[in-house]
Amino acid sequence: MFDGFEQLSVETSGAVINVLRAGKGPPLLLLHGYPQTLTIWHRTAPRLAERFTLIAADLRGYGASSRPADGENHFGYSKRAMAQDQVEMMQRLGFEQFFLAGHDRGGRVGHRMALDHPGRVKKLAVLDIVPTRKMFEQVDQYLATVYFHWFFLIQPFDLPERMIGADPELWLRTFLSRLGSAELAPDAVAEYARAFRDPAVIHASCEDYRAAASIDLEHDAKDIDKRVTCPLLVLWGGKGRIAQAFDVLATWRERATDVRGRALPCGHYLPEEAPEETLQELLAFFRG
Repeated sequence: MFDGFEQLSVETSGAVINVLRAGKGPPLLLLHGYPQTLTIWHRTAPRLAERFTLIAADLRGYGASSRPADGENHFGYSKRAMAQDQVEMMQRLGFEQFFLAGHDRGGRVGHRMALDHPGRVKKLAVLDIVPTRKMFEQVDQYLATVYFHWFFLIQPFDLPERMIGADPELWLRTFLSRLGSAELAPDAVAEYARAFRDPAVIHASCEDYRAAASIDLEHDAKDIDKRVTCPLLVLWGGKGRIAQAFDVLATWRERATDVRGRALPCGHYLPEEAPEETLQELLAFFRG
């Protein structure tokens, strides 16, 4: 699915990050979400690599990246730690500044990176999310139902790990079908399932969500007066859950100074369900 891409393992101060790289031009980093890997970009990355030096990376704990220790109060899987990984990885590849597009958890890492490292991120695109703090503040019956995994995965070790581990592929396939509006490529789903069979990945992904409900909220509270100052593109699935619960652009305008975006005709998995529309939006934004 990534013909012509070079695979690299880049060691940072906190993790070893799995990377695919191709193309020439301005650097563009792509980050994935739960419960996926960098494979989510398989329908857009090859064409983006025609215009950019394209870097697709697995977040720590996911895919072929390493699984660091949990840390105190789940700091090891905080978005701050995940963002630091990616900043160091890009620097080791020779990129002090870069564009960034993040889907789902990758978008949350991008949001934190733009706050912690404003000089690094030239432009940021976030796909199908609103800020973590806003999600928790506005939980109602609808959100608690469609995003029940937010509250299941944060349960203490090792309840969710044991339950998911009993049949990880069933969990993954059920999860993907709940939030999407179209069937994903079988080869991509097979790759997600292969990675997710590793108990260490299941645990790390639970830690990602535990961090979101603890240390990440502490970091967000301390930065409540900070705004993302780089240009921000917000894309979301018009057939997805976020669109039913939030005025997405208005929500992001509370947290950033320069926001634009729109809904795409799909569910949660924009790069896979609406690859052409996603591609054109990213090209227009990052090349503009």
